Amino acid sequence: MILVNSVDNSPSSNPDEAFATALAEAVERRRNFAIISHPDAGKTTLTEKLLLYGGAIQQAGAVKARGEQRKVTSDWMDLEKQRGISITSTVLQFDYRDNTINLLDTPGHQDFSEDTYRTLAAADNAVMLEDAAKGLEPQTRKLFEVCRMREIPIFTFINKMDRPCQEPLSLLDEIEAELGLSTWAVNWPIGSGEQFRGVIDRRSREVVLFGRAERGRQSSERHLKLDDPKLKDLVEDDLLEKALEEIELLEVAGAEMDLNKIHAGELTPIFFGSAMTNFGVRPFLDAFLCMAKGPIARNSSDGPVDPLHPNFSGFVFKLQANMDPRHRDRVAFVRVCSGRFEKDMTVSHARTGKTIRLSRPQKIFGQDRAVVDDAYPGDVIGLNNPGMFSIGDTLYSGQRVEYEGIPCFSPEIFSWLRNPNPSAFKNFRKGVNELREEGAVQILYDTDQSKRDPILAAVGQLQLEVVQHRLENEYGVSTRLDPLGFQVARWVSGGWKALEELGRIFNCKTVQDAWQRPVLLFKNEWNLNQLEEDHPELKLCSVAPVVSGVDPLKL
Repeated sequence: MILVNSVDNSPSSNPDEAFATALAEAVERRRNFAIISHPDAGKTTLTEKLLLYGGAIQQAGAVKARGEQRKVTSDWMDLEKQRGISITSTVLQFDYRDNTINLLDTPGHQDFSEDTYRTLAAADNAVMLEDAAKGLEPQTRKLFEVCRMREIPIFTFINKMDRPCQEPLSLLDEIEAELGLSTWAVNWPIGSGEQFRGVIDRRSREVVLFGRAERGRQSSERHLKLDDPKLKDLVEDDLLEKALEEIELLEVAGAEMDLNKIHAGELTPIFFGSAMTNFGVRPFLDAFLCMAKGPIARNSSDGPVDPLHPNFSGFVFKLQANMDPRHRDRVAFVRVCSGRFEKDMTVSHARTGKTIRLSRPQKIFGQDRAVVDDAYPGDVIGLNNPGMFSIGDTLYSGQRVEYEGIPCFSPEIFSWLRNPNPSAFKNFRKGVNELREEGAVQILYDTDQSKRDPILAAVGQLQLEVVQHRLENEYGVSTRLDPLGFQVARWVSGGWKALEELGRIFNCKTVQDAWQRPVLLFKNEWNLNQLEEDHPELKLCSVAPVVSGVDPLKL
């Protein structure tokens, strides 16, 4: 008997090809998006309903829940539950049909916009949520500009159609006129407020009838063709005729559906619905998965890095302390950009050059976490952070790569943070350092070394209140705020050398940030403009990039 060794030349027999195939399939299944909106537009409610339809939770609860109702999954911080607002970004991963979705929940309140800017750096798509009665609002406009800067595809969900609202055509005109963004309505409402009867899907030419679901439960959607005789008994003729006339107008004068323009951030698909009553959420999720951009190539020091590159790489876009106060933990949120992440893998830290073993990677779901074995581009993982990670840090395997840093934006409110209890100095210093590391607030210092109290620099007053609340509840330190009379901050592009060459300057205060870079504080825009006119050679910047390879100043 003669044994013949046969060689299997099929693609699966080649480990590299098998890995590449598995990676491509995993990337194809991933979708990643952040929700942006003005406060009270219904962002947290929409987030909960998306989780409900994804099967990640069994019942959604109102944000301002009564005692017997459950709190929202994405709002886990005590202060969030007390005030009924989202204060910090979090990540919610769930499976829907054949897709793995990473939902980046962001604060709607304008005082926490910098946290949202950082989160958008990790997003491939954005969902812009609008209140149908209010239309575009200031915070939505600001966040849209960040999306445009990053060329992120934007999907628009116009919420609260079951309440009195503006005319749908006016809402579309406002988006096009004020944002310069073309619109394409995926569905169109039949009536509004008390006369809201449902929507017409422009692609299938079906009517989806509106029905209020039982609180917190999935709604049952009834679909009828436009020529179905039952429709006359369910929808008033005048409401249906008006909706059809408006759709005909859109067909003639509106933009055409173009997936390339959607992915370029030039055209936004429009969806109408009511998140509180669960209407329109499932159709939105289905359409989003068909139209959304998958994990994209990320810019690095060596050019764009393709998500299908075999070597793992990712960047830290958020740090969070004390998600589990019992263990005083610190978590670094890492967006996976390329290759496959595996539990216990060894990676390189681009800023420090150190090698790190990642032994307990976590899948984040609000405050809940579970150890994860692997992750792919588009996913977000949580890593224990014993103080080695900073926002913007790159982790990689194989050949060195470093992604673009995440900038700091100019704050508008400044206060001395005083610690009236000297015996609590150690906890005070630890709390301030950890909150600075996670980006809860920017920290500045007086150039006079004898004044070591930190200066809190924030976008809004609520940021300062959150820092005080967290210092007291998470670190056991009561603090006092003494406001400074400044409203504008600018970084000096030329550093300390540029200031020394300039000599003495007036009507501003010179401080330094955590990286010891000079920052000028002004009482108002007029003082800033006056300095720029008097010294045109001085280059000032309202956005400061993260410095790689430099350890921030410690208190």
